[in-house]
Amino acid sequence: MDGPLLLLDAAPAEPATVALPGGTALAFTRPNPEGTGTNQDAVAILPTGDDGHLLVVADGMGGTRQGGEAAASVVRNLIAAFDPRRVDGPGKPVRTAVLDAIEAANAAIQRELAGSGTTLAAVELGNASVRPYHVGDSSILVFGQRGKLKLQTVSHSPVGFAVEAGMLDEEEALHHDELHYVSNMIGSPEMRIELGAPLGLSRHDTLLIASDGLTDNVATREIIELARKGPLEQAAARLIDLATARMLAGSPTTPGKPDDLSLIAFRRDG
Repeated sequence: MDGPLLLLDAAPAEPATVALPGGTALAFTRPNPEGTGTNQDAVAILPTGDDGHLLVVADGMGGTRQGGEAAASVVRNLIAAFDPRRVDGPGKPVRTAVLDAIEAANAAIQRELAGSGTTLAAVELGNASVRPYHVGDSSILVFGQRGKLKLQTVSHSPVGFAVEAGMLDEEEALHHDELHYVSNMIGSPEMRIELGAPLGLSRHDTLLIASDGLTDNVATREIIELARKGPLEQAAARLIDLATARMLAGSPTTPGKPDDLSLIAFRRDG
């Protein structure tokens, strides 16, 4: 791809599929199926130079249109960071450019969109490797064709930390009263960026980046089982259909949190 793929304030549409070096990516976003407001999520696939790409999902917060503007602000700062026309762009490491762009967005949101914020899950995709960056409770997963989980970010939330500490299991967490609380976001003076180590991708590995519209409605084990094999378009459709069905028909025995839903899936070639 020559330029960025950008989905902002998007209405329901078919997923966009993009051929990237080493594999195929699919991007999707749609607003809350029960709501009448705008989609506050933002999704982007950005070239970073030398056949590298940055895959981005940002989930705007605040319950107003400003949440979507906060998510868009982060994406636009990331696009600017890799604009080949920038004087300071060439030669800057991707890691440095990403961190600087997130910091710039954090300052801009505090200055211009006070009271709103956004989560971020971004993955630097290189030569058969990934490096995760995240702020908040949007999630990054990497798993193999046989279902082995190779990477899972920890949600920056009280419930997410309780699951990581073994105080809650994931099934309990999906029904927790405080599931919607987030303890870290872009747009806060206390914002922190969690940066992971590079991870190699094996043949047929799947990378999934998703807003909590997916992960608050579908458990990790279900996500892996539905998405680990078969054509990427069908795998994404299964996830979208299950999450949407649960949003519309939640029950005491199944999760059901209506929300905007966004994801990027990448499957490495065989």
